[in-house]
Amino acid sequence: MIKAILIFNNHGKPQLSKVYQPYSEDTQQQIIRETFHLVFKRDENVCNFLEGGLLIGGSDNKLIYRHYATLYFVFCVDSSESELGILDLIQVFVETLDKCFENVCELDLIFHVDKVHNILAEMVMGGMVLETNMNEIVTQIDAQNKLEKSEAGLAGAPARAVSAVKNMNLPEIPRNINIGDISIKVPNLPSFK
Repeated sequence: MIKAILIFNNHGKPQLSKVYQPYSEDTQQQIIRETFHLVFKRDENVCNFLEGGLLIGGSDNKLIYRHYATLYFVFCVDSSESELGILDLIQVFVETLDKCFENVCELDLIFHVDKVHNILAEMVMGGMVLETNMNEIVTQIDAQNKLEKSEAGLAGAPARAVSAVKNMNLPEIPRNINIGDISIKVPNLPSFK
């Protein structure tokens, strides 16, 4: 089971942290610091697996990571997970980010954190791997983006309605509106213009 997914830069600043175990906020911050120090001090020529830190569970858990440019992608997993499988999952995650952001960089993770979390949620939920097919993940993310764009159009409807009323050329503001048996008296309002 995946216990945590961490992305931090070369200075140890976390750009994403997703913890699937109930830890307090302080403990999570300590886990991030400890994990960074364990991973950062390793030479580039050694393997990408190491025992987990004391806070994440010690020798019963593993840290599996990849270092791309200025970012470390670290998965904290228990002993039941395959190291090579998790390395492949990291590769799929990075390639998916790259495809969604067209040459992903650290700023994409900062300014589009919600989209990054959506991509991650398509792949891993509750510490269990859901999807590893990059094309399927991208298809789902594209569908979410289309839905967000259509909802953005609805969110702007009230503003467009006010703008349309302001642009109407009414000779005067109506004082009484009659619709069938209903009569509405409009109070004195300031001019729309």
